[in-house]
Amino acid sequence: MLRRLTSGFAVIGDVQFLPGYCVLLVDEPDVQRLSDLPKAKRLSFLSDMDQLGEAVERACRQLDPAFRRVNLEILGNTDPFLHAHVWPRFEWEPADVVGAPVWLYPRERWSDEQFRLGPQHDVLRHAIGRELDQLRSVV
Repeated sequence: MLRRLTSGFAVIGDVQFLPGYCVLLVDEPDVQRLSDLPKAKRLSFLSDMDQLGEAVERACRQLDPAFRRVNLEILGNTDPFLHAHVWPRFEWEPADVVGAPVWLYPRERWSDEQFRLGPQHDVLRHAIGRELDQLRSVV
């Protein structure tokens, strides 16, 4: 876990073929979709998603000059609880997927040991956490 946010938990993804991939997990495990939340909590979740996205963007921009953008997604097709994906995107991505949704990356990227979260991601993890702290101190 990176940080406890207002509506949930910011975590770094267990797969890092796009370094900086994070997930925002709602703090109510029975909530399946954004529309299940009361309006105030829904807006809080979206605000937390925005903050996590900006923190990933700032950290990735500092650590990799080939950083391009962040993709934010609330899908809910596989896991039965509300969560949001934060995917950094880079210029060095393969040409056949750089402009496509992350989900079109070859399946082996998702399970290849070289992309597993580990100590080699500590600098990135700390940078994202630091950015989250800075963003939250401004609010």
